[in-house]
Amino acid sequence: MPKTAARTQPDVGRYVTDAWRDRYFTACDAVYALGARAVAEEDVETSFGTTHVYRYEPADPAARARTPVVLVHGAGSCSAMWYPNTPALSAERPVYAIDTPGDPGRSVQRAPIHRPDRAAQWLDETLAGLGLDRVHLVGASYGGWLTLNQAHRRPGRLASATLLDPGGLEKVGLRFFAWIFASLLATFAPKALRPRLAAWLEQPVLIVPELRTMIRLGVRAYRVRRPAPLPLSDDELAGIRTPLYLVLGKRSLLVHPQRQAERVPRLIAGARAEIVTGTGHGPQIDHAEEVNRRMLAFMSSVD
Repeated sequence: MPKTAARTQPDVGRYVTDAWRDRYFTACDAVYALGARAVAEEDVETSFGTTHVYRYEPADPAARARTPVVLVHGAGSCSAMWYPNTPALSAERPVYAIDTPGDPGRSVQRAPIHRPDRAAQWLDETLAGLGLDRVHLVGASYGGWLTLNQAHRRPGRLASATLLDPGGLEKVGLRFFAWIFASLLATFAPKALRPRLAAWLEQPVLIVPELRTMIRLGVRAYRVRRPAPLPLSDDELAGIRTPLYLVLGKRSLLVHPQRQAERVPRLIAGARAEIVTGTGHGPQIDHAEEVNRRMLAFMSSVD
């Protein structure tokens, strides 16, 4: 693995050792096994490194002709986090799940992509490398910022953008980082306490053993090296023309849900915003069936 080049740049993520990387990959594979089975994996070369992509396909040949879905995961994770969503989405459309360079996963980062213009260039090059000219882009958390940024800066390949409790709408506050820290500590709690902590923290990671192991190993194995993204301004949001669907958890600690559910449709013409009750930052995980249904309905309405 080309780690030497990564270590010379402070804004490039890396694994601490090959052994920890391999342990993390084993944990990821256990999480992938909970979802749909990928029909193929592909490495796409970009100006910023190698992007690893998982491809899923519907059994129905007619469904394979529909506009594909591209999934962009959250920070500190990889595309295995989409395991609750890949079965339903790939039953209706082709699906591509991307490992973002700079986060733990099978992509290899060689240059920083955290600047908005670089992030948009990286994602556009990845879609071009996959031969995709029109996609429904779906992003969660940090992946939501990447999706929102793409709709703002390089929307040419986007049929739509779906944001799942995304970054990019507000400055990341202390309450969110406190929740992340508390959630990480809770992964070390005794097994009997984890369901109660999961309910209190709105953290489904704690009650899925495979996911809990993957998250813990990712923190140990990989060093993320990038600043938190800055939110888009009102003027930047107002310039977006891509059909946009915003899904927020009612008890999200990343954004103020009611505020953004009112703000985004006011600024982006035709944008749709909905709040999912009984969830925080992970509506696509702990309310997967409902969110899958809503996303597919939105994509069909766009098509």
